[in-house]
Amino acid sequence: QIDWAAVKDVGKKPQGLMLALAINWLIKPFTMAALGVLFFKYIFAPWVDPASASEYIAGMILLGVAPCTAMVFVWSQLVKGDANYTLVQVSINDLVMVVAFAPIAAFLLGVTDVTVPWETLVLATVLYVVLPLVAGVLTRSALQRKSTQAVSQFVAAMKPWSIVGLIATVVLLFGFQAQTIIDKPLVIGLIAIPLVLQTYGIFFLGWWIARLMKLPHNVAGPACLIGTS
Repeated sequence: QIDWAAVKDVGKKPQGLMLALAINWLIKPFTMAALGVLFFKYIFAPWVDPASASEYIAGMILLGVAPCTAMVFVWSQLVKGDANYTLVQVSINDLVMVVAFAPIAAFLLGVTDVTVPWETLVLATVLYVVLPLVAGVLTRSALQRKSTQAVSQFVAAMKPWSIVGLIATVVLLFGFQAQTIIDKPLVIGLIAIPLVLQTYGIFFLGWWIARLMKLPHNVAGPACLIGTS
């Protein structure tokens, strides 16, 4: 659904875009890593063995470095955000993610003494970021050559299947981890604490900076939520 031609409009609302990029790539990954270390190396140390603590920290770091993209369109609609700005924001963020995800994740994993799985990081970036972007660009280009309505018709036809795919993915993820969920409810509760702090902390940080920058609501809303989600 991303119109890459919209990237040329990046200069129209630069403050909101700068805020979103700063939160996503200069703040959020590092606060998540810091919270992971604080809670699992120190506060939760009596309840979690060191080997498991390192794995949980690594998982939090990978989560913190990966920003939400597609769902931001939904959040933007819910807060009555500027649709064109959101489109540019997500487009630029996807382009940054192609080059920034693996290096930042590797750096933070290395700092926290976790072995850096470079092959996994690069493969994940290619499979989950690069390939979908390329496929989307090629599909959109092919459809636009047919007619001006082809893209919207294709999106409408695919939407039910994309929802089914999303739900199936969530069910499978939880299904494969069902035994872990049953066996380690305390650990899951412990992990939830820094994640909740990170989520609300990032949102209120973005909201506060947006107020200082005097951003209009329809730009501040999606700018704050892309980092939160």
